Amino acid sequence: MDLRQLAALTAIADHGSFSAAARALYTVQSNVSGHIAHLERELGVTLVDRQRGGLTTEGFQVVERARRIQRELDGISAEMASRDSDVVGATRLGVIGTTGRWVMPELLTRLAADHPRLRMTVFEGPSSALLAELLDGKIDAAVVHLPVDEPELSIDPLFAEDLMLLVHTRNPLAERTEVPLAELAQHPLVLAPPGTAFRRVVDRAATAAGVTLTAAAEIDGVRLLASMAYEGFGPAIVPATAVPRWLRGEFRVIRVPELPRRVVAWVQRRRPAASRPTQAARETTQAVLEHIGSRQPGVHIGVDTPVRA
Repeated sequence: MDLRQLAALTAIADHGSFSAAARALYTVQSNVSGHIAHLERELGVTLVDRQRGGLTTEGFQVVERARRIQRELDGISAEMASRDSDVVGATRLGVIGTTGRWVMPELLTRLAADHPRLRMTVFEGPSSALLAELLDGKIDAAVVHLPVDEPELSIDPLFAEDLMLLVHTRNPLAERTEVPLAELAQHPLVLAPPGTAFRRVVDRAATAAGVTLTAAAEIDGVRLLASMAYEGFGPAIVPATAVPRWLRGEFRVIRVPELPRRVVAWVQRRRPAASRPTQAARETTQAVLEHIGSRQPGVHIGVDTPVRA
């Protein structure tokens, strides 16, 4: 087994055929076919389904491990190329949408200016999906909200943000400026699914208040959850950054005094150690937050933020 064989297999996975893989690798199709045939003989399994196209189950299993090997090799190259102040290489960052919306424009601009040879790929998603991809090695770090209960991950809190109730102006609650949880429990709400980090924060607050909240719908994704409230489906508990400061419309934001702040953190694997490009991205993220965080309503930078919210 050698790296050329693994590269051929991942190219087929990415591009769908032997011919497309050959073009991506700047070689001829016979070379790709030969690499795959040698790899299949060595492993004793069929990796590519020649009749239907695409990988077999065993092929997908090998590709997942091959990608990890390739990422480690890329990390070695990045480390050696970044021994001085010039950061060279790539990093893959996952980010929740509510944070990415206001942080990413400034972050990508500053990275391009400070580290022009650093390439960052950004993946948006809910915390639950990003944590799974981080543990699987598909991304190098993630900006997610707490709590995170994974001993394999290191957690570095970035900021805290207020939680609030978002309602359409047609909703009877829209006339209020504050609603306690005890009263809110009488209304069906749009909530995150049970077990997700955001739902755990809300449920803990409800338990402390001695009430149980009722879900009209359960959605794993804060921006979609907020959109349901904007459209009048039902009230939703959302973090402050789900409501952009420039947004105008038929909605109201209402304070719920018992709700805690949500903590957003930078999370990465403890091992292997973060590459220099990932470290640079983390440092620049902190600088960006210190520069623009105070402009975001409901966001609190530099406050004590517990690791397990």
